[in-house]
Amino acid sequence: MQMNIPLVILIGYGIVLSLLSWKATQIQKSGSGGKVLNYLLAGQKLPAILVAVMLTGLAVGGASTVGVAEQAYKVGLSAGWYNGAWGTGGIVVGLILAAKYRRMSQRTVPEMMGTAFGGSARLIGVVAQLLIMMTITSLQYVAGGAILASMLPDIFTLNTGMLASAVVFIGITLSGGYWASGLTNVVNVIIIYIGIFAALFYGFESLGGFEAVVQALPPEGTWFDPVSGIGVAIFAGWMAVMITMACTTQAVVQISLAAKDEKTARNGFIIGGLLTLPAGFLCAFFGIMAAAKFPDLANPALALPTIAASISPLVGGIFLAGLWAADVSTAVGLLMGCSTLLVQDVWKRMSAKTFSPSTELLISRLAVFLVSVCSLGLAMTVVGILRTITSALAITTSFTLLILANLYAPRLCKKSAGFWTILASLIVWGLWTYVPSTRIGPHLIYLEWIVCLIVFGLTYVLDSRPAAALLPPEASKPEVPGPAVSFD
Repeated sequence: MQMNIPLVILIGYGIVLSLLSWKATQIQKSGSGGKVLNYLLAGQKLPAILVAVMLTGLAVGGASTVGVAEQAYKVGLSAGWYNGAWGTGGIVVGLILAAKYRRMSQRTVPEMMGTAFGGSARLIGVVAQLLIMMTITSLQYVAGGAILASMLPDIFTLNTGMLASAVVFIGITLSGGYWASGLTNVVNVIIIYIGIFAALFYGFESLGGFEAVVQALPPEGTWFDPVSGIGVAIFAGWMAVMITMACTTQAVVQISLAAKDEKTARNGFIIGGLLTLPAGFLCAFFGIMAAAKFPDLANPALALPTIAASISPLVGGIFLAGLWAADVSTAVGLLMGCSTLLVQDVWKRMSAKTFSPSTELLISRLAVFLVSVCSLGLAMTVVGILRTITSALAITTSFTLLILANLYAPRLCKKSAGFWTILASLIVWGLWTYVPSTRIGPHLIYLEWIVCLIVFGLTYVLDSRPAAALLPPEASKPEVPGPAVSFD
């Protein structure tokens, strides 16, 4: 019987992840920060390299690989700017926000909203952040299912592939928590880039070389133009979306909170941004190759997995394992972010009782399971990976505006600004998504910024109550690690 090489590779990869998750549980148990802090924030002990791979693993997921290739199948290399924008966002956060976040005592973005703008801002902030991250998580299930179905078509369909991906995502997150996410991401990032480079080399070779691919492409396409495939407006929109998103999405902010100190947070984000930058452009070449070799694909989302399945079983298996690793790394980080939100901003605020650390840890794990099930159901309705993800990410406009204003122009912030600005961003997203006639401009992000700035300005004029500062003057000294606030 012929050996199924991709299956062997997948099993081997699963064993490595299981061992790392087990190791993470040992680190978690020996941590000094308390059970819940160790589970949700790795005891705030992550070194720069783990911060960097956490950010890279979060960024390079289904949208950055399968989604970029899907877009590149239609527009060419410029689709890679999705990840270029993501990496730029990570660098920007490293330069202006990561150290400040690490200095704060708050542990979630909605908690920051509550501290500065009151309880109503915190409540609506939880709703918005969960909507954003559950949407992104659902896309990891879609991409993971497509990868497994292409990698092992005799074993998985798209739906069963999504279920298998969910089992792995949940298993890693439930067992080792944030330490598991950090340790597994070291392996994931290595596998991702090894797989991409190996598949690019053998992919072009199997198609007769780069020139042969160029000759096979439809002549009217914008295949290798750096911007015109997506257009200047979409390019600028992606930059705006990703920089905005990176500043205030809970899953990203949580990485800086888990760093061992402010310098580590800053350096880790800059390194992670640089590691993220090239992934999208590399994966765009797979969409271009698919357009040359398979011009009549019924579903462009299968462009990248189809190319991988067409090369040698060994290289294709390594590559598809790398793509699946990208999904694992992103989903685990998102699930940890969602769990933190549900525990800190929902459960603890609703419960009047004091529970033991073991009970809180159990609740944290139940939150992971609940979010996983809900996002898996959402995954069944997703169409168009990049379109869906960039639409949801635009909601972070309100959070970014509020936090940047609070840190750099606190006199402009009024108490009511939090609730009304976040509500405005949700309304704009809802209208854009469900009422097509309201779509003014080439991308939702432009309308989000315009509306949020107007609402924020109105609160400055109409409300006389100042917002509270997230970083009071006495907490603003540079390079002083923030207190490790216990979750227990």
